[in-house]
Amino acid sequence: MKRSISPHIVRALVAALIAFFSLSSIHAQSNGPVVFLIVLENHNWIGTGGISGSPEAPYINRTLVPMAAVANNYFNPPGNHPSLPNYLWMESGQNFGIHDDGSPSQHHLSTHAHLSELLQNAGIPWRAYEESISGRVCPLTGEGSVDSSGSNLYEPRHLPQVYFSDMTGGRNPYSSYCIAHIRPLAELATDLRNNTIGRYNFITPDMCHDGHDSCGGNEIAHIDGWLKGFMPLLLNSAQYKEGRVTIFIATDEAANGDGPITFMALGHSVKHGYKNEIRYTHSSLLRTLEEIFKVSPLLGYAAQATDLRDLFSTFP
Repeated sequence: MKRSISPHIVRALVAALIAFFSLSSIHAQSNGPVVFLIVLENHNWIGTGGISGSPEAPYINRTLVPMAAVANNYFNPPGNHPSLPNYLWMESGQNFGIHDDGSPSQHHLSTHAHLSELLQNAGIPWRAYEESISGRVCPLTGEGSVDSSGSNLYEPRHLPQVYFSDMTGGRNPYSSYCIAHIRPLAELATDLRNNTIGRYNFITPDMCHDGHDSCGGNEIAHIDGWLKGFMPLLLNSAQYKEGRVTIFIATDEAANGDGPITFMALGHSVKHGYKNEIRYTHSSLLRTLEEIFKVSPLLGYAAQATDLRDLFSTFP
């Protein structure tokens, strides 16, 4: 008797092949700026329990800060909590009235007014690199192993693109577009070598490394240790050495109030060892990303925001 192959398996194999060939054929443009946005979780920058000056964060404070431009007054938008509304804000300049951490099945956004879609329409390659996803499906639900509290190491609320139907084929876990653009973080090293990264690259560590969960230790120490292990991959890359790369490191929201929260920029074009006191929010970040890539219209509250140009000696 012949055994039939499950349609789900067939769709997954086809989607994986499409994703592979899509990534292999699309190379980062060699003549334009490249941005990596690394988003961390739930810690203030300044004050009690903050990352700035923390003995639990020697790599951040002794290595990254001296080479970075730091925004000391960067806040999440007023009252914008918990995580998901802030990730959506970084992508679209608003939270669409969402004030919870619901899944993509609960918050299905049909609008095209968001950054990744603007980039796609402009022919600017983008990627999201997520720790602890399989890469075999569009990651619409929690994936991977669990931490000590039983939480999934990957949670979709930390990846705004999967909430927009134009990114996921209408919540289709086998969407070839989604699978091609949202890849496991473990693939980044190979993509850097092959120059198949995006011009815009959105990165979130898993729940044990982004500061969300304690995972048997100190949350800030987990962030610091992960950055110490990860950042040399970017800083030693050919793209960074060419001077085209800007790295933004941001926190999604404050642990207390609205901030200040962590925000710094690294790259050859930033003011190294610089700190300013200008008031910024995620709207400022989104406006700056749109200005770097020259896409429009300015989305949501980005249209009213102060951009981050003060952190740069030469704007990308």
